[in-house]
Amino acid sequence: MTLGTYAYVIENENHTALELCQQFYKKGQINPANDTFNINPLVQTECIGVSPSTLTHPTEVRMYRNFTLKFYKLINVSIRFKLKAINIQTIINHEIPDCYTFKIQILFDNKAHSGRIKVSLDNDVVIKECMDHSVLGYGPNDYKLLIFDIFVLGFCALSFILCARSIIRGVMLQKEFVKFYWLRYGRELPWAVRMEFLNGWYILLIISDILTFLGTIMKIGIEAKNFASYDVCSILLGTSTLLVWVGVIRYLSFFQKYNILIVTLRAAFPNVIRFCCCAAVIYLGYCFCGWIVLGPYHNKFRSLSTVSECLFSLINGDDMFVTFAEMRQKSTLVWLFSQLYLYTFISLFIYMVLSLFIALITGSYEAIKHHGISGL
Repeated sequence: MTLGTYAYVIENENHTALELCQQFYKKGQINPANDTFNINPLVQTECIGVSPSTLTHPTEVRMYRNFTLKFYKLINVSIRFKLKAINIQTIINHEIPDCYTFKIQILFDNKAHSGRIKVSLDNDVVIKECMDHSVLGYGPNDYKLLIFDIFVLGFCALSFILCARSIIRGVMLQKEFVKFYWLRYGRELPWAVRMEFLNGWYILLIISDILTFLGTIMKIGIEAKNFASYDVCSILLGTSTLLVWVGVIRYLSFFQKYNILIVTLRAAFPNVIRFCCCAAVIYLGYCFCGWIVLGPYHNKFRSLSTVSECLFSLINGDDMFVTFAEMRQKSTLVWLFSQLYLYTFISLFIYMVLSLFIALITGSYEAIKHHGISGL
């Protein structure tokens, strides 16, 4: 039950608020007793309109009675309707309330014909400015936010220009040094040395500035009720915020006692990447094996993505007992295989792969530590 003020949108072909549709096979005759069936795979769609305010109309009542669901050839049933609502909680901040239009679709999926119907809800929302509004004290906050957004856009543009200029100068210096190295030593400059002319922190800042710029423009559009791409806007601004905070580490690297994380990651990165490539091959093998063999018997192995999530949680020691306990013992052979599969995976990745992964990083840290001590 939902409390609030809502209104149905009347815009269907039948000028009704709700549309009820079913998809079914054109012809279907199934006789399990004789193991016979006759199905025409041509899919047909049948829809009727339902309006809550005219349910007592004799013509519509007869139409509802003619709408029959035949489950032996039913594919799915969908319910589509639109609702309008006004969100007045923004009045507290002296802002104009938002007017929402919800596009709702409820789908009852019987495609598998397994006796269990999947139910899904899809909800899209459109936000626009209300037509006739009157809110006392509205206005000041909007201008403050707009001025702040414009300041952020200008700051991002300035940062982008300065970082791009530094990268361009680095590329020009790299070209000059390549020519000098060829004339002096008569051979090509290694790529590892060439990359030293490109500052990775500047590239990180450029990406962050671009994401912040785009996200701020989308934020202004959302506040102006032009569109409602909240997901894209949040991803852009959230990712840019993450990159900005990662960039703060650059300033800590100027101090010898605070740059141990950056130096260790930089030293261990090549070996870690090579190690992860080898471990990923074994990991993918376990993923495909579990999906193929254990998929029909375990909920966590029904799809390749859930298999990967389950195995990754097992590496971190999470949900071990539940994974073992939920394994069905209907097939003794499959149950024995599952025990061997899980025990070997856990033993291999926790006791060997994960330990070696930690050892690589620890080895780089110890090497840097001893190098620093000897330097003193």
